[in-house]
Amino acid sequence: MDAVNDAANNTAESVPGPPSTGSARTEREPRSKTGSRLYPRVTSFRSRRGALTATQQQSWARMWPAIGREVADEPLDAAAWFGREAPLVVEIGCGTGTATAAMAQAEPHLNLIGIEVYRPGLAQLVQRIEREQIDNIRLLRGDAVDVLENMVAAESLTGVRVFFPDPWPKARHHKRRLLQPATFALIANRLKPGGVLHVATDHADYAEHIAAVGAEEPLLKGLNEAAGGVSADHRDNAPIGFERPVTKFEGKAHRAGSAITELIWGKIEL
Repeated sequence: MDAVNDAANNTAESVPGPPSTGSARTEREPRSKTGSRLYPRVTSFRSRRGALTATQQQSWARMWPAIGREVADEPLDAAAWFGREAPLVVEIGCGTGTATAAMAQAEPHLNLIGIEVYRPGLAQLVQRIEREQIDNIRLLRGDAVDVLENMVAAESLTGVRVFFPDPWPKARHHKRRLLQPATFALIANRLKPGGVLHVATDHADYAEHIAAVGAEEPLLKGLNEAAGGVSADHRDNAPIGFERPVTKFEGKAHRAGSAITELIWGKIEL
């Protein structure tokens, strides 16, 4: 399974340039503004280049200046970007945006930011946003950890979604997995009290790893069975929906006999 930001079913495009653009380098220097990074760190996405079609280029030129940005160090003013105050949800590794678009349309009261490094995948989502006039999606191109570290304030997110992260199944590659203790701690810090982290994976070993790491994060509590909670006790009152649309990628996993594990946590309210 290929991945974007360790969280989608597409491969990432290498982005040349300085670190502030979210370039996909295997090692990064610490940021001068933020001190040391989460990891000194091997990135959790593979790199691949891809070209846009002529129609994608045209849609990109029309839409990207308004709905898209490169990842940078500057704090994000989501209310100004969306033109409204609304609960903010981040999707890490939105891929081609099938689930992103469907969930945004199902939850028009939410502001949704999709993070992705693979430009052709983003271009497909940009086309759909334009075609279907979806006005509650914005897009960031670059490394999701950079976004969480440098662009998002503490206790500012209502939800974080990470669907089908790359499991990096070989043991020597496990260090590349995004969902490690440091990332869980960072996500928990950025969630508002009561905010939700929703993860889905079709890889059994990674599911066990994610469940174990999530159980150790003191600011999170399980909201569904796989995360140690009871879904029926929380789904009706949660600030974001627990349901996901089934994508083409997920359909392939089902046909291959892979079980899908959903893990949902909420940030404790002190």
